[in-house]
Amino acid sequence: MNNTIAIYPGSFDPITNGHLDVIERASKVVDKLIVGVLVNSSKRPLFSAEERVTMIREMTKHLDNVEVASFEGLTIDFAHQNGARVIVRGLRAITDFDYELQMAQTNRILAPDVDTMFFSTSLQYSYLSSSTVKEIAKYHGDISMCVPEYVARLIEDKMKEI
Repeated sequence: MNNTIAIYPGSFDPITNGHLDVIERASKVVDKLIVGVLVNSSKRPLFSAEERVTMIREMTKHLDNVEVASFEGLTIDFAHQNGARVIVRGLRAITDFDYELQMAQTNRILAPDVDTMFFSTSLQYSYLSSSTVKEIAKYHGDISMCVPEYVARLIEDKMKEI
């Protein structure tokens, strides 16, 4: 490798075992992986961007080549600001593919110097999404199979506030 820097953008609200699986696997393929926590002003996240960054840093502290930062705006701009030539994306199901392919093609037109690398989600996490986790937690369901214990405790505390 020639110092390959990649970004893995997403809302990560909250980070799930599926996200962590992609982070672990991608970190083995690139020299540096920057997890980009998207700040989307049109959405009302459960966790603030700062809380999500802290959560992900805690869950990835064992990975020496992983950094975490928040960003607003275009993913391509975040990639360029960080010297990244690769965008990492996870694919859970065929339903994700159409959207992700469109995004990859759009990003390629906007920035021909940046490629997208897809990781198919490990089978045991194919059903997982942050929205699903929040829905289960809202009704006090068991989320222990969806997120690490640390994240589950944070979600439970947040749900008490709502």
